[in-house]
Amino acid sequence: MIRVVIADDHPLLREGLRRILEFEEGIEVIAEVGDGQGAINIARSSLFDILLMDLNMPGVNGLEACRVIRRERPEIGILVLTVDDSDEKIFQVLQLGVAGYLLKDVIPKTLVDSIRKVYIGEPILAPTVTEKLLGQLKSSSAPKNNFGLSNREMEILTYVVKGFSNREIGISLFISEKTVKNHLSNIFRKLEVEDRTQAALKAVKLKLVQLD
Repeated sequence: MIRVVIADDHPLLREGLRRILEFEEGIEVIAEVGDGQGAINIARSSLFDILLMDLNMPGVNGLEACRVIRRERPEIGILVLTVDDSDEKIFQVLQLGVAGYLLKDVIPKTLVDSIRKVYIGEPILAPTVTEKLLGQLKSSSAPKNNFGLSNREMEILTYVVKGFSNREIGISLFISEKTVKNHLSNIFRKLEVEDRTQAALKAVKLKLVQLD
């Protein structure tokens, strides 16, 4: 059972999300909160898997709540659900290592699928967010330091930035999913990051990947 907490300051939206999720097999909404401090409190007192987090909330906002929860409960998958697609906010949030970033115009099926993917460890980015990351890469010049990444690791890092799953990367490069995971472990170690979202952000920030 995937246990979900909803954090949003709009009661109608919380109710709508709950109604969508309560009809999905294997998903249970265990609580709803209306601000960032509420999200922090429930993360400290309850066991759950996924936190659906709005960013613009009164008091302690979603960004600060993400920062605290990532530090104290890193095993919780935080899936940001917001109307804010500004470059600044996207990069601020993703640098914290959240599991996903979706916009509130997402269709219910995509939301449900995203929750399931985050639960098994796959990162989720809204298409517009991915476009912003790729736009940053396209305008970048090549770096002097590639952190010792091999050509194959650079290929895989490029696919990670594009939002490909391990399975999709394996199919594209004609290698096994296990081999992809091994390469990712080496990439994370060399870049000194903890997950693929942080690896993608570092690739953008340091101009490691060039896209056509």
